[in-house]
Amino acid sequence: MLLRKRDGGLLNEKDWLELFSGFESGEVPDYQLAALLMAIYFRGLNLEETIDLTRAMVKSGDVLDLTAVPGFKVDKHSTGGVGDKTTLVLAPLLAAYGLPVVKLAGRALGHTGGTLDKLQSIPGVRVDLSEEEIVEQAKAIGLVVAGQSERLVPADRKLYALRDVTGTVESLPLIAASVMSKKVAGGADGIVIDVKMGSGGFCPTLETAEKLAEFMVAIGKELDRKLVVRISRMEQPLGQAVGNTLEMAEAIRTLQNEGPDDLKQLVLTLAGDLCLMAEPEKPREQVTAELEELLRNGSALQKLEELVAYQGGDPEMVRNPEKLPRAKVKLAVTLMEDGWLQHLDAAAVGRVAMRLGAGRKVKEDVIDPTVGVILWRKAGDEIHRGEPVATIHAASLEQAMQAKQELEQLFRLGPRPIGQEKTPLVDERIWRSF
Repeated sequence: MLLRKRDGGLLNEKDWLELFSGFESGEVPDYQLAALLMAIYFRGLNLEETIDLTRAMVKSGDVLDLTAVPGFKVDKHSTGGVGDKTTLVLAPLLAAYGLPVVKLAGRALGHTGGTLDKLQSIPGVRVDLSEEEIVEQAKAIGLVVAGQSERLVPADRKLYALRDVTGTVESLPLIAASVMSKKVAGGADGIVIDVKMGSGGFCPTLETAEKLAEFMVAIGKELDRKLVVRISRMEQPLGQAVGNTLEMAEAIRTLQNEGPDDLKQLVLTLAGDLCLMAEPEKPREQVTAELEELLRNGSALQKLEELVAYQGGDPEMVRNPEKLPRAKVKLAVTLMEDGWLQHLDAAAVGRVAMRLGAGRKVKEDVIDPTVGVILWRKAGDEIHRGEPVATIHAASLEQAMQAKQELEQLFRLGPRPIGQEKTPLVDERIWRSF
């Protein structure tokens, strides 16, 4: 199998099933699988091969049975980005709308954030739920955000661990198979996928993002899943907060209808896509108005309170986010010149937050949920000398000073605005499997 792919041959579902079985039994050593991943990285997988890999990954474990949960069940996935706390707003909002949400989320790795880490910045919240607990909670409150159980797509966990250490994470077929196998195993009726394009995501160019969208929609069609894929931009962080507790607080503010415009826009777009899957006869304008009302009247925020309480956390921290744990040191970042912010690199900001302790270089790293960065200015904004452009939250003054030096270099100013013709946050195109 390794030699066949090395030489440009094709792999099929039977090959993958035999490989996963051999890896599980110990007959196939991890270095052979690592070598195969590298061969795939350079040789690629065609669409048929990617579909076969996805099928085999799903068959490696259980498929979550949500038939006992009434209604049109929905799920969402993002390919990962800096400041991306979308799920923490989107999931409660959809549950308040009446669509049950079962979201199996992940943790931070590298400069991209993890939903589970952000949710667990509320002390006491459990995310290691059994499949039985997931179903019961979905029936009770229509909302679950939990980790992937050991029995769901175990092949994906093994492959991802090796992809991370072999530098093959960015392979588009491997990304597509990883995402789609988990979405199929998650049991939802409708799925929306947010492909992040830009320095802060795994698709640096629009071309690669489009190819990934096409891959996933084709897999969705073949595996009979209702799927919508959107592309959103990740050249700069989403929202203002980067860091687990800081992002949790920003998600809560957004559910209070006070969050940053870009985050709210993305949430309403993705939520609207899922609502229209369930109710295709409705005009999008009506759906958007109903979702906005759920933010205004507090219904979506109440759903987050229910989720936190059901999973062992203190809902008072949702009602009063100022009670969330805070970092020991806060340090303002100011610039000594006037101008217009031309660019703010998402990946670079993410790496600053990671070095503060907000992310992981390897999966074994322990994060500090309280640290991170608040950005008061984004690309296109005017900046005046001496005014704060960011605030660093750190565990020590030494770490804060180092982060300040790094952030100051990232704010690139120019003598005039970058223009009003900026590309929209969310691409207007929609890729569908139905």
